[in-house]
Amino acid sequence: MTLLITIIALALIFDYINGFHDAANSIATIVSTKVLTPFQAVLWAAMFNFVAFFIAKFIIGEFGIANTVAKVVVEEYITLRVILAGLLAAIAWNLLTWWLGIPSSSSHTLIGGFAGAALASSFHAGVIHWEGPKGVIIIASFIVLAPLLGMIVSASLTMLIFWICRKTHPYKANNWFKRLQLVSSGLFSIGHGLNDSQKVMGIVGAALIAATNDPAIYSAMPDWMHMTTAAEMAEKDKLAWVPLACFTMIALGTMSGGWRIIKTMGTKITKVTALEGVAAETAGAITLFFTEIVKIPVSTTHTITGAIMGVGAIKRLSAVRWGVTKNLLVAWILTIPLSAIMAMIFFFIINVLL
Repeated sequence: MTLLITIIALALIFDYINGFHDAANSIATIVSTKVLTPFQAVLWAAMFNFVAFFIAKFIIGEFGIANTVAKVVVEEYITLRVILAGLLAAIAWNLLTWWLGIPSSSSHTLIGGFAGAALASSFHAGVIHWEGPKGVIIIASFIVLAPLLGMIVSASLTMLIFWICRKTHPYKANNWFKRLQLVSSGLFSIGHGLNDSQKVMGIVGAALIAATNDPAIYSAMPDWMHMTTAAEMAEKDKLAWVPLACFTMIALGTMSGGWRIIKTMGTKITKVTALEGVAAETAGAITLFFTEIVKIPVSTTHTITGAIMGVGAIKRLSAVRWGVTKNLLVAWILTIPLSAIMAMIFFFIINVLL
């Protein structure tokens, strides 16, 4: 029980770190265009991170991404030591990339850590769900697909906006788009909350599977509102605290958002205007809402980075600092394997100590 409580506490800490690590994703453009101050922007984003909980529970009606994350590892190989090692690796990688100012993926470091620890526990590739519509291969493919979708949608939106506003006075249009940035930033923050909070829910769910050995929890993963043990099926919403705690922690983390990554996202990739900020954030939100529908955990970081690159490329290709984006891409590709290796090391240390 002590180990389970420790894992849940670490999962919520990871959720908090995810919030301040990824706060830049939804507020970088709104800060760089001076629509809001950094303090106002993190409060705005945090509020919509939490609003996402009510959208998932009362409108969508399920937490499908949590289900996908919980089932990355085959059920019989899920142990508390595996989950603990994966979490420690994910936290270490997130803190390292935050310190270096690299907007890496909290999603992929969590999945890489979980998978790496499971591999270390058995030295058998069959412990991982590699294939299928929600397997690790599909999830990893979104390292490329998420920013590509964000880029295509944002470039298309930018061209559409330019055409619609072609006869509008630039000063008047700029004022409109500064106000619209509040909407687009809010939409992206909802997408961030929907996607990233559920990843931690999935890890908590996996820990409950390992701690209880109850197959009813595993089969009930898609419906978190009614997830109970087999002996207590009458007690609806027994674990309603799980999604509530996860969405709350990510909102609190966003309120503590890290300026290092905000600077990278808002200024180093390309200089963004209010119009382009609306296009990038709206494109990012559309991409995240799509992945919510198909229940694939993606990186909000990758998504918004691709969207910012898309609006920059519409002006001219040289407007995007491709050297910066190349370094980001290398970090993204390395996230899963390095997180997996770190998790393996943590797993061996845990086995010695526990």
